[in-house]
Amino acid sequence: MSVMANDLLSLMQNVLQLEALALSKASARLGQKQIAALSTMIDGLIQQDSHVIFCGVGKSGHIAIKLAATFCSLARPAFFLHPTEALHGDLGRVRPQDILVLISKSGTTEEILKLLPFINVPVEHVIGLLGDVNSPIAKKCHVVLDCSVDKEACLNNQAPTTSSTLAMAMGDALAVLYEHKVGLSREGFALSHPGGILGKMLRMKVRDLMKTLEECPVLTSGHCLKDAILAMTEKNVGGLAILDEKSKFEGILVEGDIRRTFAKSEFGLDTKLSVLMNRKPIMVEPDALASFALELMEKRSGQISVLPVIDQNGYFLGLVRLHDLVKEGFQIRQN
Repeated sequence: MSVMANDLLSLMQNVLQLEALALSKASARLGQKQIAALSTMIDGLIQQDSHVIFCGVGKSGHIAIKLAATFCSLARPAFFLHPTEALHGDLGRVRPQDILVLISKSGTTEEILKLLPFINVPVEHVIGLLGDVNSPIAKKCHVVLDCSVDKEACLNNQAPTTSSTLAMAMGDALAVLYEHKVGLSREGFALSHPGGILGKMLRMKVRDLMKTLEECPVLTSGHCLKDAILAMTEKNVGGLAILDEKSKFEGILVEGDIRRTFAKSEFGLDTKLSVLMNRKPIMVEPDALASFALELMEKRSGQISVLPVIDQNGYFLGLVRLHDLVKEGFQIRQN
């Protein structure tokens, strides 16, 4: 590695080390008094169904947007309030019971100081993520979280780098404190993430993904292999359900069964399905989680690609396929 490459590597490593050190120092500055005050504030937030409002300008504004999104993902209504826009009408979004989080490196951000006399949130509901705990903005806060840094990672000690990382991390710590206080479960988190894979794993049911009875080939045990091939060609879903005279599920025939049948000379197209079908397949109920169906397919020495969906009375409702689970974003574990 050349000298220049070594210098560049050291340059980037130094940025990470500076920012990590700033986080460590900020962690050591946190005190029980601050946490107790935040805990009380969060209790009030829950009781009054408060929103969390983040306010900042420039890079602090971008951090405020991110932190508002984080609280929303934790099922707490939150939004970014631009101080200038607030003075031109957006103050109508703010309620007295809301929590206001002010983000400023200097603690002297002019736009925030202009806004504060007009905002209808009591000081007991104001938190500061500030680089100067003795600043004018700090004096308007009930709880100040010290986000001061010794030096920006920027070579000129100007661009928000270390300070912006710390403010973001402090806001994340605040979010996790809230998450702990409300006891948010994985299921609760999923309610705010129905489109993400976690939401799907905790919410999506087999009935949401299965091929319905009308989409599946269905025969009786008295039909023969030729009938099965024709039916599975017409409705190509990877399996065929075999039902009794009362339309209750008796067994299943999948494509692999047909291949194995032709490998044995004693079987032919006239062989009855009663001889060929699997009478004891792994089955799943329609209200089971789709992730559970995936586990059933995987937890075998040989992976299976289709499961019959049966109700509590033994009636066939459809088929759920591995292909559809993977298409929806569920991931197959690699052994």
